[in-house]
Amino acid sequence: MAVVEAPQATAAPEPLPGRQRDWLPAAMIVGFIALALPLIGSVPTWITLTVAALAMGMMLFIMASGLTLVFGLMDVMNLGHAAFVAVGAYTATLLVGPLKGLLASPSVGASLVAIVAVIAAAMAVTAALGWVYERLFIKPAYGDHLKQILVTIGSMIIVEQLVLVLFGVNQMLLPLPEAVRGSVVIGEVGIERYRLVAVGVGAVVFVALTLLLGRTRIGLLIRAGVENRAMVEALGYRVRGIFVGVFVAGSALAGLGGVMWAFYREQFTVAIGAEVLVQMLIIVVIGGLGSVAGCFAGAMLIALATNYVGFLLPDLALVSNILVMTGVLLWRPQGLYPVNQH
Repeated sequence: MAVVEAPQATAAPEPLPGRQRDWLPAAMIVGFIALALPLIGSVPTWITLTVAALAMGMMLFIMASGLTLVFGLMDVMNLGHAAFVAVGAYTATLLVGPLKGLLASPSVGASLVAIVAVIAAAMAVTAALGWVYERLFIKPAYGDHLKQILVTIGSMIIVEQLVLVLFGVNQMLLPLPEAVRGSVVIGEVGIERYRLVAVGVGAVVFVALTLLLGRTRIGLLIRAGVENRAMVEALGYRVRGIFVGVFVAGSALAGLGGVMWAFYREQFTVAIGAEVLVQMLIIVVIGGLGSVAGCFAGAMLIALATNYVGFLLPDLALVSNILVMTGVLLWRPQGLYPVNQH
């Protein structure tokens, strides 16, 4: 009688490894905030400095996010990005007269409508300028970083001089809407209303970019075009057109950041973008080229360091950004969130 052997049980296939989340940079930032409390010594002062830093970080993130998209995804070193910040700020001043009633209204709704209208106009103008700019200055310099540096620095000077021709050399004024002036007082803590608006706008931009690049078809095409342009084009997609769209979107984000920064400053010159260009470059580098999450974390870290060091050790405030960049790159030479790992 033949004995039928029972089939041997086969081991279940191992599940595919999921994408691991790297919480170390976020934990470092939280730890940095917590460490500042005993050093500052006063809880109300600590809260005020922290909220102010978060608002500043959000505005820096908005301005730098366009730069990191273009730099990381298109491999274009656009040092003329600061000019788009200035154009966005100057465009906003053109609407002060037409929106005077809304800006002066004590209604929060009217103020938000005015801010949205100004932002929409600035983003539209800088997006259109970005399309022209890419055609004139960026397209001839693709693949040559040295040429890109020289061309974009020169083009930034050209754009800034054109702005001066159109608007003059005097300081420009962009008054805050009446409803977002002043502070919200909670106990002994006073928080400026506009800082809360800046935090909200920055959070919306961060979520929108994260979803766009990670959850949509266009985001998939952008990332695929970066990894293997020839394959994406073989499938029938025009990578060139996609990358032009990325550049236009980055320019629009610079315009948005220019409006937010100009409202914060209330008075500015054509150098409003150039003044923060070094900070934007530092944020892009320490965050990881092309990483939206890294740009966000880098902006928060730079803003927190600037506020805390400026309060505790004012003499070191000017070099705090360099110290942060040095420390981060010694720890992670590719940045907080390298694109190929996040």
